[in-house]
Amino acid sequence: MGMRFTVLSSGSTGNATVVDNGETKVLIDVGFSAKKMELLMKERELAASSIDAILVTHEHSDHIKGLGAFARKYDLPIYANEKTWEELDRQIGVIAEGNKRVMETGGVEEFGTLRVESFGISHDAAEPVGYCLYEGEQKLSVVTDLGYMSEKVKEKITDSDAMVLETNHDVDMLRVGHYPWSIKRRILGDKGHLSNEAAGEALCDVMTNKTKSVYMAHLSRDHNLMDLARLTVNNIVQERAPESKQLRLMDTYFDRSTKWDVLDSE
Repeated sequence: MGMRFTVLSSGSTGNATVVDNGETKVLIDVGFSAKKMELLMKERELAASSIDAILVTHEHSDHIKGLGAFARKYDLPIYANEKTWEELDRQIGVIAEGNKRVMETGGVEEFGTLRVESFGISHDAAEPVGYCLYEGEQKLSVVTDLGYMSEKVKEKITDSDAMVLETNHDVDMLRVGHYPWSIKRRILGDKGHLSNEAAGEALCDVMTNKTKSVYMAHLSRDHNLMDLARLTVNNIVQERAPESKQLRLMDTYFDRSTKWDVLDSE
């Protein structure tokens, strides 16, 4: 069947994505309680007990809120780098030693024919990462929670069939918003979050004729609008890469899952 994925939810209240190649199902982040995770999976006719492994991007609560409980309930291995594990050990409770798997940044893990590679990103966490997942020639990149898109990150995610890409905020909305300046400065900084405009510019550098869908993720509920994010990214893409007619900009949601996206097997 190739590879398919669903963004179960994305935003400051919680994040989780499932990737399935027909034999193996991996879960990227567990930003909700185990009960909520089960409900989100049920929307996509997916049994929580069918998950084979969990990949962690970083230790912020909107990515690991239900990690400990979910992993213990279903006896699942958790993959994270050592610095992230140091933070997780303080936050998620006791995990069976056999389920604590160290995947160093830049490392590769294979789950049957599903190949997963991590890469470092810039965010105010211990050692945050994004992931590229491969099934044959198919490639999915998941990259959120980063202050800027470095050339190394661009190199990793270039030529993806699909991406889950952060479009966190509109800069003008954030600047006039109600947050204290200290928080605004964090979000706007190199270890904060990617703006709509920055995401659009980065996308132009990494997409190819192979790239069919980009899921706009981790939207701020206070300083962004889905229509605005889509319009901003689309305008930049059309200006810089007007030939990219095949590209679909897809929504993600803070309260429900996206439909399964099945990547082309060709």
